[in-house]
Order: sequence, then C-alpha cells, then structure tokens
Amino acid sequence: MNVSDNFVKILEEEGITEVFGIPGEQIMPLYKSLSTSNIKHVLTRHEQAAAHAADGYSRASGKIGVCIATASPGALNFTMALATAFKDNVPILVITGDNELKYRGTDQFQSLPQVEIFKNITRASYNPLNGTEAMYVLRASIFELKNNPKGPIHINLSKDVLLSDEFEDFDLCYLCEDDLSNISKAQELINSSQKPLFILGAGAISQKSNIELIARQYQIPVTTTFHAKGIISEDDDLNLGLVGTRSTPRAKYAFENADCIVALGIKASERTLPTVPDNLVHVNINKDVLVGNFPIHGKVSDFLAEIEFRDADWLGEILEIDNSIDIEGLDKDLYPQAAIKRILDKFDDNIIVSDAGSHTTWTALLKKSLKPRQLLFSGGLAPMGYGLPAAIGAGVATGEKIVVVNGDGDFQMNLQELATLKENNLNVIVFILNNSEFGIIRQWQESFYDMEPYQVGLENPDFVKLASSYSIDAVRVDNLSDLEYLLESDLSGPLVVEVVVESEDIPLP
Repeated sequence: MNVSDNFVKILEEEGITEVFGIPGEQIMPLYKSLSTSNIKHVLTRHEQAAAHAADGYSRASGKIGVCIATASPGALNFTMALATAFKDNVPILVITGDNELKYRGTDQFQSLPQVEIFKNITRASYNPLNGTEAMYVLRASIFELKNNPKGPIHINLSKDVLLSDEFEDFDLCYLCEDDLSNISKAQELINSSQKPLFILGAGAISQKSNIELIARQYQIPVTTTFHAKGIISEDDDLNLGLVGTRSTPRAKYAFENADCIVALGIKASERTLPTVPDNLVHVNINKDVLVGNFPIHGKVSDFLAEIEFRDADWLGEILEIDNSIDIEGLDKDLYPQAAIKRILDKFDDNIIVSDAGSHTTWTALLKKSLKPRQLLFSGGLAPMGYGLPAAIGAGVATGEKIVVVNGDGDFQMNLQELATLKENNLNVIVFILNNSEFGIIRQWQESFYDMEPYQVGLENPDFVKLASSYSIDAVRVDNLSDLEYLLESDLSGPLVVEVVVESEDIPLP
C-alpha cells in the first residue's frame, strides 16, 4: 500500500462517499486508488465547476465537499470557486497534484507555487513533504472541516509523495481552542433584557432544533441572514425574516429596538450588520469574524449549553407591523420577477439554486424557505457561473429534485456542465431567464454612472438547441400564460427551460 492508497482509505473511513474532479498527470496515483474504492467520482468538464459542485454538495447536505485537480492548469481553475467557498465559510477538502518535490521552486513544466497561491482563498494550505506528513494533514484537515468548518482546506500532493510506500499513519487527537470567557458578561446582558432578538446564520443550522425550542419557549423573535433562511420556517410568526440590507419591516424594527441581540453563527458582514450595536452577543467558531462588545469564540452548541434565557414580551408588538414587501411587476408579461415568483410557487418545497445577478435579488426576496438549506447561492463573492455546477453538487448530495434559477449571462460561464448533468442523470431543472443582457450591470451604468448601456448586450445562442445537443430535454416560453401552463406539469430533470423575459431593474436596498 502506498500513500495514495492509504489516503483514499482514510477518506472512506471518514465517510466521504462522493468527490468531484478531473484527472491529470500529477494526480494520477490518487485516481488509480480511487478507481478501486467505494467512493463515487463525479467527472466535471471544468475544475471551477468541480469546486462549485463540492460547494453546492456541502451547502445542501451539511457534509464535507471534496474536489480534486491535477497540477497548475487544473489546480488554478479552482481559484474562483474556492474564493467563493472561502467567503461563505463552506467546508471543502481541496486536493491538488503537483510535480515531484525536486522540481519545487523551478521553472519545470506546469510548476507553480500552488500552496502560496491558495493561501489567501483557503483556511489552510498544506504542502506535505513525505507520506507521514500527508497522513497527518489529511487527518487534521478532516477533523477541522467537521468540527470547525470555517472554509476550504487545501492539500497539495506531489506525485512522488503519492507514490511513496514509506509513511506512518496514526489516530489524531486534536482540540479546538475556544474562548468562552465572555459568557458571564453575555448572561448579565441577557438577564437584564426585555426585548431580546436572535440573528441566525448558517453556522447555527446544526442547532436548529435547540434554537427553535428556546425561541418558542421564551417567545424570542428570530431574524436570519440569507444563508440561514428557513432555519425556522418563514411561515412562522417567530421568524421575522431577513435582517440587514434586504431587511423585512419587522426585522428592521426588531434590530433597531432590541436591547439584546444574540447573533449565532453569522459572519457579521456589512450586508447583515450595517452597524455593530453595543448590545451584540456574537458567537462563532471563527474568531476572525467576531465583532461587538461580547465576542464568544466557540460552537453555537456550547454557547447554548452554558447560557440561560428568560421570557421575552415584545413579539406581539413586532407582529403588529405589516411585514409585506411591495414588489411591482409580479403580473406583468413577462417580467423576470413575475416568472421567478411562479417558479418558486411551483417548487416551494425544493432546493433552489441561484447564481449571480438581478435574478438572485428577485429570488432572495420572493423565496419563502420552510426549512434550512432550501436556497443556495454564492453570497460573499457572487461569481457568475455558480448555479449549474452547484445544483449538480446538491443533486448528488441529496438525490432530490433541484431547481436552478439562472440568468442568460451566468449560465454561459459553465454551460459545459450540461454534460455532467446528463451523464449523471440528475433531477435538476435549469430555468434560464433570458433578457439578452448583463442586466444588473446595465442598471448600475444607467443609475450610478449616468451612461448609456455599454458592452452589456448579449447575442445568445439558441438555448433549446444547445441543451438538445447534450441530449437534454428543453423548452422555450416567452409569455406568462405559457410559463404557467408549463408549470402545471409534473416537471423533472434533466431539463432546461428558457424563459424569455423583459429587461427590468431590481429594487435597490
């Protein structure tokens, strides 16, 4: 058994059942080991798509996503997708091949300092110099990704290290360094509070049942970030909706009037907290994102086990506020928001994957999540091309029907993944909102730069023929009644639906 064989053996032991990637020369030893393992390898058509798929896999399932690429040309194609996962704290194990150790720092064919390149877009980037180091960093990385999931971790493996039969494996005992020293101060604030408020982020999803029990028992209202939508059903009066730049009226009122705000598992970006209130208790396993006067570095579960809450008495006051958001054009033929609303109404209990652009704003505003992980999109970086490969990852992870809401521009960033979709026969339905432009850029040009639209118009292909060339069923609709008629059917994927829509501005925050 060589390092590569044992590496794959450890992945199996740790419960890794699917990986995404493309083989290549320097990573070939690992692929030989994978070929005789129980791990399913999903072959994508581009490495960026492999990493986006691993991202979607993790967001949809809560498990570790894994992506694999060969040396520099393959590895560097990961960068956009890894930066996306890094900004959103998505746990992905990133494995890249490399030339033999003796070529490090040289101008050898396909040699580049991959570890240095990846350091700024991963939580850690390792370069094991022998088999024992490779075993250690793999064990440590998986432990971190499971217990302290703050983003991607990269392991760079030279071909000679992978082929080596000299290594030592061992059980790893590894402890997270938490700092709960502010618990007592937070408890004093909570004890004196009459109007407490929860802000829940993606880091709180694993504690959904405990948080809902506490919120319901003490009648503490809840707001969420985009990535925690549905942690308590948005049909429930306890859930006031999104907080921050896209805040609902109730969430805005609660944020401005709460005397104690307990933020669990949020990144505290400017979109969630335009200002940091003095009464914020911020709990996160990532100490680098903590803000406010009561930062608590640790797991949400540990915080909830230590803290005690008391009855709140202001939910009724909040519920008197009309929480509806007035969105114009929902019945206009065929505005993008009108199309998206009908798509979301049809697939209200399915996972929705969005991409980047104006359609993402409409989707986020109109999607009412009944449970967590129902709306997946790239939040902190927002690259175009995320939707289709992320939906493939979500489909592999869950086996469920996945619905993609895409723009015509971003769909074409990774359209080659239609081949991956077809090959794996996934139940993914791709809606392409086609307005023949980069709509949000056109709006920015007109609204903020007082200029005529420039380089935003798109001469698009025939998307129906394109999908058909991959042997995927496809249909085009160009009016609201035809879309509604189509949605009355029991649709299943692989399927591409082109929806020809009007150019329309999104509402500004």
